[in-house]
Amino acid sequence: MVCPETSSDEPLTPAGRLFLQPETDLVIHCIIRGKNPADMDAIKSAIKSSLMVQHPRFCSLLVRDKNGFEHWRKTPIDIGQHVIVVNNRLDKSGNFIDQTQGSTTTEEDDEAAVNQYVADLSVSSPLSTDKPLWELHVLTAHKCAVFRIHHSLGDGISLMSMLMANCRRADDAEALPRMVPDKKTVIKGEKGRDWFWLFGVLWWLLKMVVFTLFFSMEFVLRSLLVSDEKTAITGGDGVELWPRKLATAKFLLDDMKLIKRAVPDTTINDVLLGMVSSGLSRYLDHRTPNVLHEGLRMTGVAMVNIRPQPGLQDLSKLMKSNTKARWGNKFGVILIPVYYHKGGNDPLEYLKRAKAMVDKKKHSLEAYFSYKIGDLVLSLLGPKYACMLNYKLLCNTTFTLSNVAGPLEEISLAGNPLSSIKVNTSSLPQALTMHMLSYAGKAEMQILVAKDIIPDPEFLAKCFEYALLEMKEAVLRTNKA
Repeated sequence: MVCPETSSDEPLTPAGRLFLQPETDLVIHCIIRGKNPADMDAIKSAIKSSLMVQHPRFCSLLVRDKNGFEHWRKTPIDIGQHVIVVNNRLDKSGNFIDQTQGSTTTEEDDEAAVNQYVADLSVSSPLSTDKPLWELHVLTAHKCAVFRIHHSLGDGISLMSMLMANCRRADDAEALPRMVPDKKTVIKGEKGRDWFWLFGVLWWLLKMVVFTLFFSMEFVLRSLLVSDEKTAITGGDGVELWPRKLATAKFLLDDMKLIKRAVPDTTINDVLLGMVSSGLSRYLDHRTPNVLHEGLRMTGVAMVNIRPQPGLQDLSKLMKSNTKARWGNKFGVILIPVYYHKGGNDPLEYLKRAKAMVDKKKHSLEAYFSYKIGDLVLSLLGPKYACMLNYKLLCNTTFTLSNVAGPLEEISLAGNPLSSIKVNTSSLPQALTMHMLSYAGKAEMQILVAKDIIPDPEFLAKCFEYALLEMKEAVLRTNKA
């Protein structure tokens, strides 16, 4: 929409302009499933009174001035334009089922139908600029809703924090969801600062400088020149336009925590990466047996929240412009290599390799470097060239991976208890993107694939699930020994 600029218009941030480029036009999808049938009056009433429609980003049109620069312009919200109701039941291919013939469906059929509906949205349905850049699709027959929110409005942490601010705990209608466990305060004695302490600090700083230089140089090379070797799961230029399929891998957080405790100082992210490495190796063995060489590198792209406070944020702090935990796109990018290995005797080797790599990444400033480089390119050269670099990085790598810690207990939205929450994004040049979110003791990973490259994402999901169970069994055997 091209309009003359007014004094009340607010210019987009450089990151917001990046996500409006055709090659990186990204929409975040949040799939929520209720335990009860959808009450449309309650849903619309909840939206009208929510913090979401009070936020300036959610009640502003995207307009362009005569010079082509984008701005946000406040506009009245018409809820009816944003809420799209689908009353017909869908089949596993995303097609409408003839209700007059009658049919019985399982929970797995329901999930597959919703997944395909979202997969189709991921490629063929950009958000209209005639209204603020968000929608809510309510699939009444599946007790499910899909939030579609443009990435220019904010990153995953901002948008999930917004959603959680409008939810309440299922066991307490007045309480906000708990995102992280309550931590016990531990009082430690102060250590003496001797020469050994000074040597340790200097060694730590030296490693940080070395790792930062190494990983930053690798990041630049991946953005410009170096690409992964081709495999059965490799995407590339133009693949973001190919048809998609979506599958879900399901895990228990208790299993992940059991494995985490088996290797000292391990995190859930380490377990996730070890599981992905094992699962991809298993899948590639199935697709191309005895073809790939041992140790083949597959590079992933991970988004890292660089706000001072990790995890989901207090919405009131995000909406203050003078706080470090501000609203918007505040993330850096790191490269996370995984390696193809044939199955061995110890499944935990995948975890140990992943942990060793992630420890080095944590010790570097790669995420901050990538954020500052992106900001600098956007400011000096504009979103077109920043988009070219970002797109090239995605073409040169194999997959995208993210993990967000969600509510600890079951929550409700508009008075309806939720049985699951899942997230993903619209399509990228990579043929494989994976987004995991934990909720009430479970973790579900959405696996979005280009179906002409990866035709069986359900099998890939099983590879990941089996990889976790294999690591769990290895831990239990060790504990019994």
